[in-house]
Amino acid sequence: MKFSIITLFPEVFEPILNSSILKRAQKKSLVEFELINLRDFGEGRHQVVDDRPYGGGAGMVLKADILAKALKSITSKLRTTNYELRTILMSASGNPYKQKKAMEFSKLDHLIIVCGHYEGVDQRFIDKYVNEEISIGDYVLTGGEVPAMVIVDSITRLIPRVLKKPEATINESFSTNLLEHPQYTRPEKFEGKKVPDVLLSGNHAAVDKWRNQKSLEKTKEIRPDLIIQTD
Repeated sequence: MKFSIITLFPEVFEPILNSSILKRAQKKSLVEFELINLRDFGEGRHQVVDDRPYGGGAGMVLKADILAKALKSITSKLRTTNYELRTILMSASGNPYKQKKAMEFSKLDHLIIVCGHYEGVDQRFIDKYVNEEISIGDYVLTGGEVPAMVIVDSITRLIPRVLKKPEATINESFSTNLLEHPQYTRPEKFEGKKVPDVLLSGNHAAVDKWRNQKSLEKTKEIRPDLIIQTD
């Protein structure tokens, strides 16, 4: 799978993309990351990419024509048949990002991520070129770079053969609309607290039953809204 990221700050991605699982996924040729510097398509000596909003208001708006040129530098080189491509914009006003969406995106051939910045993006670019606006939470950040990293990380780990143990993506939080059960490891006793006996029993059926029950209890306590969604 290929990720193309349009951003004003490509340098902030380098440490993340070249570390841990994302780095190993690249070495296995399972993913490819392409960083597009929006400033390269800016106008004039100062490579301007934004302008004041029509109608007045605070802040600056990323220009539709500049963004379109950056996007076309990616899409003009692609084949158009049997190629699953989507373009998303990181936006505080976008659709909430969920695990289900990560799984959907992980099946694509190519995902283009546009990082918003300043006061926003000219709506005409969104209307013509963006398939979906995505938000990672009900709060506002200075730009779309950090959310883009979240998107890339959450998708990459779902791609087959990226993780050493594929089952790691099956029984985890949000995979079944439940939060993941508590986990324990050595030592068996820690500051007076012992690992639950059922996990030491060797009875796999009992362990599964305990984990399912704990997942349900945890979800009811912390995220009861997820339980409502399953009804």
